[in-house]
Amino acid sequence: MNFENDIQLSLAALQEGKTMLYPTDTIWGIGCDATNESAVAKIYKLKKRADEKSMIILLADEEEITSYVQHPSAEIIDYLKQVTKPTTVIYDGAKNLASNLINQDGSIAIRIVNDPFCRALIRLFNKPIVSTSANISGHPSPKIFNDIEPQIKSGVDYIVQHRQHETNPSNPSAIIRWNADGTIHIIRP
Repeated sequence: MNFENDIQLSLAALQEGKTMLYPTDTIWGIGCDATNESAVAKIYKLKKRADEKSMIILLADEEEITSYVQHPSAEIIDYLKQVTKPTTVIYDGAKNLASNLINQDGSIAIRIVNDPFCRALIRLFNKPIVSTSANISGHPSPKIFNDIEPQIKSGVDYIVQHRQHETNPSNPSAIIRWNADGTIHIIRP
């Protein structure tokens, strides 16, 4: 299957409120429409993950952050342009997302993706996509597609064909919290 066909099938799955297994700029993720509560609930159930454990969303461009965060600091954009490792940022004041995706303290974790597949898909979908590691909660995150557990593969509605053959292990993103005073708290380097 070629890149364009895979994008179109992924887009259809997202538009229909389905879940998918897909490659990101870090590890393989389970995703869905980040504004669809029932789709988000399917991921929690598949991962056997507690509802209060939040998941992240992926955006294609920094400018989109203002659509999903109430008062993002302009400084964070400059910071993100300087980092070399994929970095997930936890922001206060989440908005316009599925309520079961927003952390109990009102925050949301967002990563701007560099992966061409993810960027193209998110731009076409014109909404954020959930991204959570492709594993049962508490199990190790798979480093390559072949390490993903069979029950995850059989539990999603669509599996992206793009990049399944890759054997170079991937790592999760760095995670930081951007505080209201402009300081950064590093959660995962």
